Amino acid sequence: MLEDCKSAQERWGGVHKLIDRWLDERRELLVHFVELKEACDADLEEVTKARIDAFSELLMDYISAGHFEIYPQLKAECEAFEDHEALSVADRLLARLDMSTELVLAFDEDYASPVRCQHYLPRLPAWLDRLAKGLTERFSLEDRLIARLHAAHAPRPQASTEA
Repeated sequence: MLEDCKSAQERWGGVHKLIDRWLDERRELLVHFVELKEACDADLEEVTKARIDAFSELLMDYISAGHFEIYPQLKAECEAFEDHEALSVADRLLARLDMSTELVLAFDEDYASPVRCQHYLPRLPAWLDRLAKGLTERFSLEDRLIARLHAAHAPRPQASTEA
């Protein structure tokens, strides 16, 4: 997943500062995900609620930024360019993104309190596997959304006129 993130950042970096920041948040999220996964593999009983909370907070911030900042801005760009085809694509992709959002919310709820965290700790490795699949699909959908809008609305190189 980290390699995909680097590739996406190379492709879309500079398109807009907000998207750049969001892709940086994605990278930070993935680093924390890998660290949490490695901690679970090393000694699950030593994984603290604070560590789970730090990851969950990054995860919720990332998802929120997408839903409340990035996606609306991308849709507004489509509307500004009167790109009805891109709006249709965006609506389909956003509907699919909602499924992984539900997965993230369920994870956050399962580990929200110290009691719930302790109760669900044995399930954490399985949760992380589910999140890995869900986030991989989510990042792919988000990259497609950005690609479709960037490709449609990026300035075109001027054709040179030769005499």
